[in-house]
Amino acid sequence: MKKLKHILEEITWLTNNLETNYPELYKYLDENPMTIPSNSHPHIDKDAMEKYLESLKQLLKHHLETHKSANQTP
Repeated sequence: MKKLKHILEEITWLTNNLETNYPELYKYLDENPMTIPSNSHPHIDKDAMEKYLESLKQLLKHHLETHKSANQTP
């Protein structure tokens, strides 16, 4: 089982990868100050972070599969 620190490192790496190499996907992440919770101590646990990481991976996987199939010539 992954530790929270490792999950956060993966999220950071993947988010930076999306921002740099896939800006067309990055714009859909809503990573802006307006989406930050307003309460000072929001409850975000390890399970929530694992789900978020998995959603990022799935987003990229789907994009790569779709992009690859769209660029293949018959």
